[in-house]
Parts: sequence; structure tokens; C-alpha cells
Amino acid sequence: MPPNLIEIGLPIALILIMTGVGLSLTTQDFYRVLKHPQSFFVGAACQLLLLPLMAIAVIAVTGLTAELAIGLFILALCPGGTTSNLYTYLAKGDVGLSVSLTAIVGFITPFILPFMTAWAIEYYGQDSNKIDFPILKAWLQLIVVGVIPVIIGMGIRARWPASAKKAGPYINWFSVLVLLLVILSICIQLGDKLIDYILMAGPAVIVLNLITMLLGYAVATLYLHNRAQTRTVTLEVGLQNGTLALLVTTGLLKDEVMSIAPSIYGLFMFVSAGIFVAWVRRMAPQVESNTSV
Repeated sequence: MPPNLIEIGLPIALILIMTGVGLSLTTQDFYRVLKHPQSFFVGAACQLLLLPLMAIAVIAVTGLTAELAIGLFILALCPGGTTSNLYTYLAKGDVGLSVSLTAIVGFITPFILPFMTAWAIEYYGQDSNKIDFPILKAWLQLIVVGVIPVIIGMGIRARWPASAKKAGPYINWFSVLVLLLVILSICIQLGDKLIDYILMAGPAVIVLNLITMLLGYAVATLYLHNRAQTRTVTLEVGLQNGTLALLVTTGLLKDEVMSIAPSIYGLFMFVSAGIFVAWVRRMAPQVESNTSV
């Protein structure tokens, strides 16, 4: 794998992506959370609790072990990215809620991911292949690439709102491009072993994505009774920041095999989210006259 793409390009890309999150944020997004906390807490619970717990369950049922299991669990710890905001807009969801979830869960993640990753390495790793994980370095790097850029983006949005609005869509597409380039590099690096790893990890990845989206939809429907917010929570649970997961697996841990599950997820989530968006937009005309669920 080209070292510059991982060591330099990937952190820079993630900084730009998280700056893009900040560009879409205003202080009103945080006031909205305080005024209507239920929708945020339901979404955050699905993101921070439901997704990792389901990852543990899927790993156990499918029998994933070692690097493949660790990679899938790391992916489940990552927040939604700017892509979830875009898909929420396309699905006619609550974009303000989506942005709030992306930003605030993104603030929380650096304080959780390093320690939970260390646990996963200890739990799923094999003694014959000991993996060293630099917790302090990971925490500092996640703060630098995941928290500070959001604050900077918010400052730019407050000072130059028109420019921030124009830059947002370009950053969304840039994040997708970087993710695809990193995935391509991983595929080239693995060579002949790629198909075997895909066959081993693919079913678990697909099951995790689909079941968490279904459960997210069910939980949001039960507690929120609002279609737009239900769509938002579903997409926030289904669309993870794959670039952040790959930064951990390839940048910090330097393990291509560990990157397989996040890579497959990073591709499949666009398919499942696209199908979901098409479904809700098709159903919308049929339910417009009904009370919001």
C-alpha cells in the first residue's frame, strides 16, 4: 500500500472531512438537541450502544476471529460521516438531527474508540500474533483529526456562511473518493488472498449493516413517532465513517487484513443506504396524508 496515502493522505483527508462536518454546523444545532433531546438520545444510543453490541453478536454468530473480528468491531465504534448527512437530505429526513448526531457522536468517539479497540485486540486477538495498540497516540490523533477540525469548520461557517455552504457538497464527494482509493490500495496489497478474506468477512459485514439499520428503524419508530427522524436514525446507524476506521486499522495498526471488514462495509453501506432512500421516497407519496409515525 502506498505509504504516503496512509501516513499523510488519509489523516489530511479525514481532517478535511471533519472540517466539512463543522461547516454544516451552527450553534442552533446544539440548541436543538437541548430543546428536543429525545430524538438525539435515541439516535446516539443506537450509534454508541446498539451498533457495537450488534457487532459483538454478529462476530460471535458468524465465527469471525482475530484481525477480521477486530476490524469489524472498530468499524462499529466509528460515528456517521458527512455521507450520512447527504443521504438524510436525499431521504427527506431531519438533516439538523443528522448533523447534530454526526458532530456530537464524533466528539465522543475519540474518548471511547482507543480503549474499546484495545479491548477488542485483547479479546479477539491471538496470542501467536500479538498486536500492539498505542492508546495515547490513538487518542491524540483522533482529537487532532476528528474534533479540532469540526471546531474550525464551525468557526468558518460562522464567519463565512455562504462559502461554507458551497464547500459542503465538494467535501462530501471528496470523502467518498478517498475511501474508495484507500479500499483499492488495500485490495491491491492483499492480492490473491483478497477473495478468501471477502468470503470470510463479507457475510458478517452485510448482516451487521442490514440488521442495525432494521433495528435502528424499529427503535426510532417506537420512540420518536416521526418519519423524518426515523429515517435519520436509520441512516446514521447504517452509514459509518469508514475513513476513520481505516485510519485506525491501516494508519495506526498497519494491518491490511484488519481493514477488510471496514472496506467491505464502506462499499456495501452505499448500496443499502441507496435502497433505503429509494424506498422511503417511493413510499412518501402514499403516506403524506397520514399522521407521522
